[in-house]
Amino acid sequence: MTVKTSLDRQLTAALVSRDDRLIRRRLPDPSSSSSASTIVDFVSNDYLSLAASPVLRRRFLEKLSDAPDILGSGGSRLLVNGPAHSALEARLADFFRAPAALLFNSGFDANVGLFSCIPQPGDVVVFDEYIHASVHDGIRASRARDAQYSFPHNSMQAFRKLLLQLCLERPSLVRGDTSVFVAVESLYSMDGTFAPLQEIIDILQELLPRGNGYLIVDEAHSTGIYGPQGRGRVAMMGLESKVLARLHTFGKGLAATGAVVLTTPLIRDYMLNYARSLIYTTSLSFSNIVAADSSFDMLVDGTAQKLSQKLLNNSLYFTGTLSSRLIHIPADVLSLPPHLETSPIIPIMTPYPRKLSAYLYARAMNARPITWPTVPKGKDRVRVCLHAGNTKEELDRLINGMISWAEEVIAEQRGDSSLSLQSLNVTASKL
Repeated sequence: MTVKTSLDRQLTAALVSRDDRLIRRRLPDPSSSSSASTIVDFVSNDYLSLAASPVLRRRFLEKLSDAPDILGSGGSRLLVNGPAHSALEARLADFFRAPAALLFNSGFDANVGLFSCIPQPGDVVVFDEYIHASVHDGIRASRARDAQYSFPHNSMQAFRKLLLQLCLERPSLVRGDTSVFVAVESLYSMDGTFAPLQEIIDILQELLPRGNGYLIVDEAHSTGIYGPQGRGRVAMMGLESKVLARLHTFGKGLAATGAVVLTTPLIRDYMLNYARSLIYTTSLSFSNIVAADSSFDMLVDGTAQKLSQKLLNNSLYFTGTLSSRLIHIPADVLSLPPHLETSPIIPIMTPYPRKLSAYLYARAMNARPITWPTVPKGKDRVRVCLHAGNTKEELDRLINGMISWAEEVIAEQRGDSSLSLQSLNVTASKL
């Protein structure tokens, strides 16, 4: 019999605790993630359906067959700076109309690298409360670790009040001797809301007129969808020159891997020297670079723009139709958020996200439950991700499934249901 160590007991107890609170994370069934699956995908970030595009697949294979280097990358960028990597950075700087570009292995690595090294002693980092976990990790590793302040999601009143308070408490900010970095996502990954970028910039310029207020925008979920040629919401609003750094990822709408930070040559040079998540890791393989380059071909030739329009039309149809069907459903069973944007990310608010997700999965639709600690307590939801490739029939199936589930919940609560949801409890506990 194997004797459990103290570490074994502590780790097991932590996992059991998560089981008891129904928040233990598990990997989903791999068969549901295959392109050959019969389960309708309402969970992946493949917003433009490029992962299933025969055109992109063919272009990638053609470029791969012509590439002089395919396997591996040789090591860190500081040891081996492959010509394909350098060429893609130059292309992205030009495409996004940025002074400089720097590749990272992922959006997570990019945020950690940027926020861990750029804020200097005495600087302050201000962030929206819904900012991505990678930004939190970067800030914690930075020299501004004791000067982090959040503001309620998208509240410009609270943001302005916080900056005013910081200026009163820190005269160095008023003098321009130290800096404020503001971190937001252009499209928030769990709520489908847009950051009010212009308002943030206006407040920064008003309260920090010496130019020491810097906005950093994570465009991970906007890339390929919004703006001219899919260049993101910053470009859509013409704010490229007002933003210190933009992060674009390749693994969501573009069906590739990696990320790029668009910024100034000085910050790029500084990150090459101080961003540990760049320096101490093997860079993207040559095949990854070819894949990303092929995806950007789809943006340049207008293919992505057509797919984006279809995607946003799907969003309008889904939310409009579901809203009309929810009129007779109590909000404490199933609801949409009050302020919906036209985006591929639609949170379906319910206190029973695991049961709803299990109900849908049993009907060949995959939409995952999202609970604390990923989202705040009391804001549980099923997160629906729409795609350009979703058909109207699939959207109607999803809507009908949600309404049928809600009606069964209501009937069960009244005690007159012949269709109990108890059979879903075991399935739901595994999600």
